[in-house]
Amino acid sequence: MIVKPSSDNHAVCGDGCDSWKLTTGDALSVVENRMPPNTSETAHHHLEATQFFRVLKGILTVEVEGERHSLKAGEGLEVTPGERHKAINASGQPCVFLVCSAPGTEDDRIEAKPR
Repeated sequence: MIVKPSSDNHAVCGDGCDSWKLTTGDALSVVENRMPPNTSETAHHHLEATQFFRVLKGILTVEVEGERHSLKAGEGLEVTPGERHKAINASGQPCVFLVCSAPGTEDDRIEAKPR
């Protein structure tokens, strides 16, 4: 089945980030995100899921355990279970990126306590 972003799989989360669940399941989830300029999600971690962030357009900063990684289009970063992380768009342009998670992250997101 061919899948693409549409109103059927769209949600708005965080600071006005558009999110499209391209595939979700117990073994794998793939989500396309469009993050507006100068926004971020809250820090969190996953108990079981390994995540891979891949930037399609713009610049995305992924903070992992307090260390910031700046990713350009075509670059990616893996985040392993238990690592506190958050996506940040500190640029003046929208950022589009994929988050691939295995296993899927349904019921596997633990919000971080403020440091």
